[in-house]
Amino acid sequence: MNAELLPAPPPKPRRDPKYKPRFKPNRVRAAVLAIGSTLREYALLIRLHRPIGIWLLMWPALWALWIAGQGRPDQKLLMLFLAGIFVMRSAGCVINDYADRDFDPSVARTRDRPLAAKRVAPGEAMVLFVVLGLVATWLAMQLEPLARLYAAAGGLLAVTYPWLKRYVSLPQFYLGVAFGWSVPMAFAAITGEVPRVAWLLLAAVVLWAAVYDTMYAMVDRKDDLRIGIKSTAILFGDADRVVIGVMQLMVLFALWLVGDEATLGYWYRAGVAAGATFFVYQQWLIRAREPDACFRAFNNNHYFGLVVFVGLALDYLYRG
Repeated sequence: MNAELLPAPPPKPRRDPKYKPRFKPNRVRAAVLAIGSTLREYALLIRLHRPIGIWLLMWPALWALWIAGQGRPDQKLLMLFLAGIFVMRSAGCVINDYADRDFDPSVARTRDRPLAAKRVAPGEAMVLFVVLGLVATWLAMQLEPLARLYAAAGGLLAVTYPWLKRYVSLPQFYLGVAFGWSVPMAFAAITGEVPRVAWLLLAAVVLWAAVYDTMYAMVDRKDDLRIGIKSTAILFGDADRVVIGVMQLMVLFALWLVGDEATLGYWYRAGVAAGATFFVYQQWLIRAREPDACFRAFNNNHYFGLVVFVGLALDYLYRG
């Protein structure tokens, strides 16, 4: 057939030069990846990948809730405290890294944190801190008036700690008060008062926090000396293991007194005794003061808190 007799193909439609497609897959994909990357950095900033801080905050709160509630704490209060622990721990990480953003790049263990590595801007961190603070405030407002006052004091402790370690050689004890402040809060929320057993329990938590945070500080001792950060690991020097051992004995004694004050029985005593075995193991880990082993000893304190709580819970369970 003659090609000239074939019908001509229809002309291609011309695209309006002003036309802009509403949906651009590449841009949407880039936006999703950017949001995902930002959320990942925020998750790293609040230490979601390192839950040890949540555990170390949670166990004292559970101890207090179980004792104040006679083994049956109110479910709503339990949920409020657990949520508050997560939120306050997250906020504490953010404000700590914000305060240390000029120091962390000089420390091997912390130089890759989002603020130190400049993957998160200081302004972003403060916005996140404010959001977390507002959530914590809302949670605190669900508590009884006396507990709200203690919650406000706890917030002040958490915010001021990061700057204290630049001026005070015993910041671990201040951290202990901040980590244990859920104890008087729990008693205030459940009983409307803060009895002597609550203060005994708080003393045990403060000493315990000084134990594990000194182990934590032993990991960074060389870097902290170089950049001028103060810690009990630096203050105690070569006596660190002995002082830690003395504090561990004081923790066990304080918990024993808590058992007497709260008329707790054999299950609780067994839990405290099991905790003592973990203290012995921690002493073995830090015997050579190697940073990795000291960090493992720090993490091992999660199990100390766990076994004490298990003994406490079993004591109330079999009390009938």
